[in-house]
Amino acid sequence: MMVSITGIPGTGKTAVSSLLKEKGYSVTAQNDTIEKYILERDEERDAIVIDEDLWAEEFPVFDGIVEGHITHLLPSDRVIVLRCRPDVLEDRLRKRGYSNAKVKENVLAEALDTILIETVECHADDEILELDTTSAAVEETAAQIDDFIKGLTPAHFGDTDWSEFLGGDL
Repeated sequence: MMVSITGIPGTGKTAVSSLLKEKGYSVTAQNDTIEKYILERDEERDAIVIDEDLWAEEFPVFDGIVEGHITHLLPSDRVIVLRCRPDVLEDRLRKRGYSNAKVKENVLAEALDTILIETVECHADDEILELDTTSAAVEETAAQIDDFIKGLTPAHFGDTDWSEFLGGDL
């Protein structure tokens, strides 16, 4: 079973995936797989632009977890979308040294449910689990994902609403 752990940068994908790797899951980082799909570097956004469609089409299906902010585009059997309250996400991204523009872009994408919407467009409802990591311990999130992969937790999404953060200083 291939599982995607996705979400805006700063929601906890890498931290959770590291714990799941310790539990015995095979984990692949999206960033380790995109080199040949890079189209350009967007200096203004401090981002790389890749051919997402070709990357997803050519990605080898495997038994394990792939983590990254576009892994929901893959033909995974399960997709976990990690979420974080925009004000907390902003703090996390600033601590990483992200530029103001990059912080704003990512916080706005989180407030607008961008990755969740894309996930729902690509996957069946029973394949998606949305988890709010704002105040959850990494261990708790990893346990919830483990239970979802094992079929002990049902698919669930759509309860997270960050719309109150829209219209402010985003």
